[in-house]
Parts: sequence; structure tokens; C-alpha cells
Amino acid sequence: MLNISRDIHSLLSFKRNTLEFIEQMKHTGKPVVLTVNGKAELVVQDAESYQKLLDALERLETIAGIKQGLEDVEAGRSSRFHH
Repeated sequence: MLNISRDIHSLLSFKRNTLEFIEQMKHTGKPVVLTVNGKAELVVQDAESYQKLLDALERLETIAGIKQGLEDVEAGRSSRFHH
């Protein structure tokens, strides 16, 4: 979960303190929202945390697909596969 007081910063601040931000992201595993002219424009995240996010998304999509398949079978919206 983002902490607004800690995880939202200006792009200029990120440019000036890039190494500190990288260390923070690696330590917390949380992304940082960067603003341009006060508006959120970018989200930056360390690679390991991003990969974990992608892996979790893939698992959730797989589970959703399995659930949909089971619902289709129960509703009679499937046919036997013959090879």
C-alpha cells in the first residue's frame, strides 16, 4: 500500500536523489509515484518487486481462467475434446 507522505514525490526530487530513492524502493519493495507540476505522472518500482507483482498477476489470471472453465462446465457451455 502506498504511503502518501512517503511514496509520492516530484520528478525533480527523484532526479536529485535517485540513489536514495532506489535504496528506499529496494528496502520497502514499494513503488514511488512521481509528479510533474503537482500531477501524478509516473510510477517507479524496483525490478524484483515488479517481477513479484507480475507473478502474482499471472497466478490470479490462471485462477480466474480455471474458475471460468468450471463455471462453463457446470452451465453446460462446454464440449468434449476428441483427439
